[in-house]
Amino acid sequence: MDTIFLIIYGLVIGSFLNVCIYRIPNNEPISYPPSRCTNCGNRIKWYDLIPVLSYVNLKGRCRFCNTKISAVYPLIEIFTAAILVGLYYKYGITFNFFKYAVFICILIVIGIIDLKTTDVYFSTILVGLITGVLFTSYAIFHYGIILNYIFGAVFAAGVIALIIILTKGMGWGDVEICFICGLYLGFKLSIVMLFLTFIIGAIVGGLLIITKRKSRKDYIPFGPFIALASIITIFWGENIMAWYFKSLM
Repeated sequence: MDTIFLIIYGLVIGSFLNVCIYRIPNNEPISYPPSRCTNCGNRIKWYDLIPVLSYVNLKGRCRFCNTKISAVYPLIEIFTAAILVGLYYKYGITFNFFKYAVFICILIVIGIIDLKTTDVYFSTILVGLITGVLFTSYAIFHYGIILNYIFGAVFAAGVIALIIILTKGMGWGDVEICFICGLYLGFKLSIVMLFLTFIIGAIVGGLLIITKRKSRKDYIPFGPFIALASIITIFWGENIMAWYFKSLM
């Protein structure tokens, strides 16, 4: 029963994230006006806004103008639901469940917007910063841990800032994203996150160049790599660290 509830809840949250991803780059309010078709402008009926099911029912097209609807919308809804279920089975309904659920939702919005526009928006960074401070404050109050999160934020942001200063190969928005990631993950997991970020970035960047979809001079948004690496770290970061130190012995 808990799993079914989380799936439904995750699909609804994913639908909200889709709204954020579309409206934030267009400088539109999140809650108003009601959803409309981006092609014909007709207001979308409530029964066409049911996550995933409406997409399937409409066969991926607008009811009014028959314009194709991107499959990214239901995929984000499904991914969000899967994340909540995964967090539940890993952490249960605990502090970490809520902390990482909020964190990953923010990462999804930041990562997808960066992928689509190559921009990192202040509003998304501000939400991540405020929630990160709130969750960190709770952890400090209850567990007395403070330096772990401060070092994590400063370290993660500092590494990216140093790379920008030395190579000018990334954007300052990536520094902001990594600061938030460090604030949520703490120092040790931030190391894992950065390690995975560079590996994922190298693999994806290499494949894009090999397939000639990008050249070495083209800008490749780094935010999606940070977001994906952070999500992997949340689920398997401790295991990766244990495997690494074991391999050194």
